[in-house]
Amino acid sequence: MPVNPRPYLTQQYDVACIKARSGWDVLREKGPSKVTFWFIALVVGIAAGFAALFFRKGINVIQAFLYGTDDVEHLHSFIGSLDWYWVVLIPTIGGLTVGVILHIFTRDARVRSVGDVILGAAMHEGRVETRAGLASALASLITLSTGGSSGREGPVVHLAGVISTLISRRINASGITGRDLLGCAVAAGVSASFNAPIAGALFALEVVLRHFAVHAFAPIVIASAAGTVINRMEFGGLTEFALPTVGDVAFYAELPAFLLLGLTCGLVAVILMRSIFWAEDIGNFIQDKSKLPRYLRPAVAGALLGCIALWYPHIIGVGYETTTRALTGNMVLNEAFVFAVLKIVAVSITLGGRMGGGVFSPSLMLGALTGLAFGLIATSVFPNVSGVTSLYALAGMGAVAAAVLGAPISTTLIVFELTGDWQTGLAVMVAVSMSTAFASRIVDRSFFLTQMERRGVHLAAGPQAYLLAMFMAARVMRSRDDPGAANDDVCWELIGEGTYIDGTATLEAAMPIFEQSGRSFIPVVTLRADSPPELLGALFHVDALKAYNRALAETAAEEHS
Repeated sequence: MPVNPRPYLTQQYDVACIKARSGWDVLREKGPSKVTFWFIALVVGIAAGFAALFFRKGINVIQAFLYGTDDVEHLHSFIGSLDWYWVVLIPTIGGLTVGVILHIFTRDARVRSVGDVILGAAMHEGRVETRAGLASALASLITLSTGGSSGREGPVVHLAGVISTLISRRINASGITGRDLLGCAVAAGVSASFNAPIAGALFALEVVLRHFAVHAFAPIVIASAAGTVINRMEFGGLTEFALPTVGDVAFYAELPAFLLLGLTCGLVAVILMRSIFWAEDIGNFIQDKSKLPRYLRPAVAGALLGCIALWYPHIIGVGYETTTRALTGNMVLNEAFVFAVLKIVAVSITLGGRMGGGVFSPSLMLGALTGLAFGLIATSVFPNVSGVTSLYALAGMGAVAAAVLGAPISTTLIVFELTGDWQTGLAVMVAVSMSTAFASRIVDRSFFLTQMERRGVHLAAGPQAYLLAMFMAARVMRSRDDPGAANDDVCWELIGEGTYIDGTATLEAAMPIFEQSGRSFIPVVTLRADSPPELLGALFHVDALKAYNRALAETAAEEHS
């Protein structure tokens, strides 16, 4: 009689299920050390790539619906035919919607962006806020669809960070693994947004992780390639901008001009960054004095943008139409100058009004306009030794963006990948190096790190400056029942002298107290408004230094692994 194979197959199926459940338990409890991490990187890259694609397509769909045109690539030209009240009303309603979303889903009504991703990589084991991050992505989507003058890369980067955070939590990833997954997601998001795989990978390493460790390189490249494939499945292998053929121009005699262009672009980048921060401060002042509800602040910004767009519709949205005009030299000098000034104003209103979006696309547009204006002047003054103005526009685009992002390597590459022009590398590199060197002396390395510095987080100075802020005093202290605890009577004596620290304070606040008091320990207390402080224990100077040294050693080991 034939043997029935079903019991055997059922047994093998049960064994496979048991092994799968066991593997999943290992993955959740111990992280991905026992599974193929590159496969996880690929999954993260695919997810982030699709998120970036849907974000970009979503902007186009909503813009087409609201403005009543199918040709969103030439939206600026179409807006001039709309009735004036629609031009003002659409960004105003968009701003109001953004304000309500941020008011409900965030604690501070602020959009999360690239700076928060850098902060998550540095201080939160590669994690970012998920609830506020999703709300920020939706708010930025509405902002860019309804007339906000900002870029799409910031929201995409943070949305990618949300995806990696959810996966890191699911698999209980360690700090190093969480940061690597965050880098994978960011690389894929940038690559899928701009069809720029090389720049996407280097952007994640240079801007977000801020190191080039070998262990992170391979998975980030895999994720970046996955994001690029997703972009090309939808848009093909086309570059973002189409440039006229320059040919083999002997522009070596113009290199001094590109040095000067780099300094000019560095100054323009500083003006852009300072203008955004100034608008943020002015917005905070007006909001405090007028008692304006925080959900109305983006609506006011939207109304201001709509009024400007009545005369200058090029400020609406990401601005690739105007950037293309500048790169192709299809603009006169006074247009380039006026458009550049108005773009700075519009971006400042958008971000200062907390409407959402990023700064990369605006910096590309502003750089192209600055480079074109510089090139028009240079070629008119020295016509015999000058090339084409589009070369100056291309170099200017990279120079302003590099200074704003604080990322000369990835920005140089992303300019090449966006335009497909690899023949003018020397001019772009010269301008980028000068602009970055100049701007980094005036701001804290980049727009994002200056944002963090304004919040009191010292990322720009390196790990030695911000690692102390990662440890709360209550985590490092010795409790009162610890065998090596400080004497309670001495602690209360110090509290009476005013020498103590709250348990929620960090070692960053504790170190100056040690230096000023000369004590070997500081009482740690819980402060309450209506009662005297409660003694929790004591923070010893030697314990604080040990925690700090361990964190420095772990950071150095990760960066050189």
